Amino acid sequence: MKLQVTEWGTGDRYALLVHGLFSDATSWHRAGPALAERGFHVLAPDLRGHGESPRGRYSPFDWALDLVDTLPARAEIAVGHSLGGLVLGMAARLLDPGSAVYLDPAWRMSADAHERYRDIWLGWLDWTDKEQLRAHLGGRWPEEDLDLRWTSMWKADPGIIPGLVPGGGHDLSPERADMPSLVLAADPSEFIPDDHAKELRERGLTVETVEGTGHSAFREDFPRFLDRLDAWIETSGRPAAGVTA
Repeated sequence: MKLQVTEWGTGDRYALLVHGLFSDATSWHRAGPALAERGFHVLAPDLRGHGESPRGRYSPFDWALDLVDTLPARAEIAVGHSLGGLVLGMAARLLDPGSAVYLDPAWRMSADAHERYRDIWLGWLDWTDKEQLRAHLGGRWPEEDLDLRWTSMWKADPGIIPGLVPGGGHDLSPERADMPSLVLAADPSEFIPDDHAKELRERGLTVETVEGTGHSAFREDFPRFLDRLDAWIETSGRPAAGVTA
């Protein structure tokens, strides 16, 4: 499925940004322009069932295949958050970016977590006031991010919830790092607990905790996120040679 894509910048030095559940490309409203200022042509898709992209069948495999159908291979860097990190990791071998950054990716969830998160997320659909979202987030997000997330929630198809957590749990963690790969985990992270972080390091991924942040560090402390991303771009990965559509 071809996805709706938001772009910042021009040229053939590509950066890919993949959002999380209930979000869309607007979640990158700071990261996209910042990377464009650094010379990147930034592409941020709305995942299937989110934003302005088509609706359809939902599963991690469908979301990952959509990325391959929509985005160019051999971008210089690709970044995915939560659900976006999950499906970017699944698509990474085919997309073959120079390096990848995964922000608290939801690669592994137990059967209990599927049940618990499904109940939580379905409960969100009963919210009637943005203050309920603010209370859930604990006041960590800037007001503009809160507004954008509130809007994107109501654009999303509710079918994305059972698409991600149908029951029974999942483990779609990368078996190895096919390119330099950085995982930035929340403090603490339910998705990247210590034992999982250890496994990922053994598979060749770099895993760090962003101290004092929750699940969306790139929203909660954007300057620190951007500093780490700048350092990663400078020291890891390769300029994309021969980007292909």
